[in-house]
Amino acid sequence: MSTITVIAIVAAALVLLVFTVVALRRLATARAAARERAASEALAHRQEAEAHVAKARELGGEAEQHRVQADQQRADSDRHRAEAERHAELAARAAAEANIQEARVDKLEERIPREDRTAARHNERASELEEKL
Repeated sequence: MSTITVIAIVAAALVLLVFTVVALRRLATARAAARERAASEALAHRQEAEAHVAKARELGGEAEQHRVQADQQRADSDRHRAEAERHAELAARAAAEANIQEARVDKLEERIPREDRTAARHNERASELEEKL
């Protein structure tokens, strides 16, 4: 092999080595930039996750308040329903008693004309007896 051939091969090897080093540096720079972007995205996702955790806690507290209010309203509803049932029973009893009283009134009102007729007969009899005196 001649010296020129050896120099050409060494020069080609050096050029290839330089291109390889440059390419590896560019690849390393690209990988570092990709890692930085991924780290930045990861940080943004973590911040977003923390914001959602905070919102979930806030909503959990609000839901608990509504749950307490709903339970209280349900208890009030049950109490009012029981009271309404008791009032309905009292109303039914009062209506039954009113019906009994109305039946008594009807019977008494039926007796009034008879009593008037009887009173009239007794007045006539008393007048007859007084005339005889």
